Amino acid sequence: MKKYKVGYTTGVFDMFHVGHLNIIEKAKEQCDYLIVGVSTDEVVQKYKNKTPVITFAQRMKIVEAIRYVDKVVPQTTMDKTVAWQELKFDAIFHGDDWKGTGYYNECEEKLKELGVDVVFIPHTPGISSTEIVEKIK
Repeated sequence: MKKYKVGYTTGVFDMFHVGHLNIIEKAKEQCDYLIVGVSTDEVVQKYKNKTPVITFAQRMKIVEAIRYVDKVVPQTTMDKTVAWQELKFDAIFHGDDWKGTGYYNECEEKLKELGVDVVFIPHTPGISSTEIVEKIK
């Protein structure tokens, strides 16, 4: 397994669950310094067309408390190259449920030009924020 100096992962982290923790933990195993971007409510509304259940401030606080996380930043755009310009990570980690999607194929191409590896982490089966919300209903 390749070890990176600075890694980056992002998420909404709404209704925080073990799947979120698994991605963060597996990302940290592969880098010395892990930065986590937490999507703002505006970003979530724009690309998922819904508002998170947990407030942005609370989601930031939850992610900041995780021992695998070295730094937490707001994710204000889905464009990962914008984040790279500020954070200069050498790898981005994401759940493999995004692998092969049009968005991430384009993202991989852009990041490769910047020397950034895209590393997909296996999705934790049987758990998602959407499923939790459905169970609650």
